[in-house]
Amino acid sequence: MDTRRLLRTFATVLGTTGLLISGCSKGSSTTSASGSTSAAPAALRPYYTQHLNWRDCGVSGFQCATMKAPRDYRKPDGGDVKLAVSRKKATGPGKRIGSLLVNPGGPGGSAIGYLQNYAALGYPAPVRARYDMVAIDPRGVARSEPVECLTGPQMDAYTQVDQTPDDSTEVSELGTAFEKFADGCEQRSGTILPHVSTVEGARDMDILRALLGDEKLTYVGASYGTFLGATYAELFPGRTGRLVLDGAMDPSLPSLEMNRDQTAGFETAFQAFAADCVKKSDCPLGTTSTADAATRLKQLFTDLDARPIPAGDSRKLGESLATTGVIAAMYDEGTWPQLRSALAGARAGDGAGLLALSDSYYERKPNGTYANLMFANAAVNCLDAPPAFTGPDAVEQAIPGFEKASPVFGRAFAWAALNCAHWPVAPTGTAHRITAKGASPIVVVGTTRDPATPYKWAQSLAAQLSSGRLLTYEGDGHTAYGRGSHCIDTAINTYLLDGTPPADGTKCS
Repeated sequence: MDTRRLLRTFATVLGTTGLLISGCSKGSSTTSASGSTSAAPAALRPYYTQHLNWRDCGVSGFQCATMKAPRDYRKPDGGDVKLAVSRKKATGPGKRIGSLLVNPGGPGGSAIGYLQNYAALGYPAPVRARYDMVAIDPRGVARSEPVECLTGPQMDAYTQVDQTPDDSTEVSELGTAFEKFADGCEQRSGTILPHVSTVEGARDMDILRALLGDEKLTYVGASYGTFLGATYAELFPGRTGRLVLDGAMDPSLPSLEMNRDQTAGFETAFQAFAADCVKKSDCPLGTTSTADAATRLKQLFTDLDARPIPAGDSRKLGESLATTGVIAAMYDEGTWPQLRSALAGARAGDGAGLLALSDSYYERKPNGTYANLMFANAAVNCLDAPPAFTGPDAVEQAIPGFEKASPVFGRAFAWAALNCAHWPVAPTGTAHRITAKGASPIVVVGTTRDPATPYKWAQSLAAQLSSGRLLTYEGDGHTAYGRGSHCIDTAINTYLLDGTPPADGTKCS
């Protein structure tokens, strides 16, 4: 999988799949706040007027800094959280417009990793020429006081727990796995755990906006990053500039409905993959119909549940890891050939291909350690909304609806949505509509066969936002900007560069 595709795949909502899912100068330069600091409450003024001491990151062309924010915005004098920031200054030609903040989603995705490995290098050249490309790792993520929960071996065991329990013993084992995960987060990250909500992340973004000297925020957020961006617009409509929300989430949906919708989204993506696969003579799921392909995949999962197969390095591939591997390949149609090869290998008794896909999804490193993506993902999701389920009985009752949404993935997704039931911190957010009345035009992008953020979510968010403009990509994969559609890229580039949003309802293919 190439780096650009991997990073685009990385822009994802993982809440459903809890088990699954120019040279910079040496030394320092200083930036102080000049954008809208007068509106900050007195208690927050020290944060809005702090200085960013930029330094060499060790990555060519990039500078890094550390920003402070209050750990608890309700008690600004109760201590700080240190947040990592990075930028690549506008390259020219053309007059600099300002700063463009980017976020790849997750929650839990490293925005700095996304910036340094893709956005500041792969975004269209005219955009990079006129904007300082900027990222902040949200609180609890990667370089910003990361949430930690399990060791590498513990995480290995966690990812292999049967996520489609067949009896009471397996149900109990799954519940215990969720409890151990939550307990690990509390033990290792109890101080930051209550303060990683999306609202707090959005407030951090406003401090950064001011420190960068921008009167208004310009932002491109993907997947969960759309929720972060919409939340910013809700909190600070008057400071909202050019916002692009790509692969949109619907903030009005309660957790149960959101999980079920996402299950249907992955089914849609699988159907597209299967329809392409069965046209090929070497399709490992047969060459007759998508229905036959689904049946064969389900049988493969059943077989792996009964007898895991070797996958290299003394590891084995069971049903849970295989399911995650297939899901990982649904984010980008460019990964379909890799998935076909991996499925063929699994059917022949070699699980290495699907395991590699699963490892990429979990961000497992070759040495057996994990990035904190999954830890931060659970921490943010479980804080942002009440859990989809409070116990196994509720899951059992909901399984028929999930299996209707996806005969292939429904049961696994239903049980995965139990992951917040044992969370040690009570949720602080609730599902609600976001209108952001008074905000400048906000471009909401939806892909018709997006697996992780179903198209109807983009339709809903664009309708909720008072200034929403829906831009549609008729195609496959997760998110649309920078994925090869000249129509999409032109519309977004035009908006970012001259402020002209596309007409509401514009469609691209």
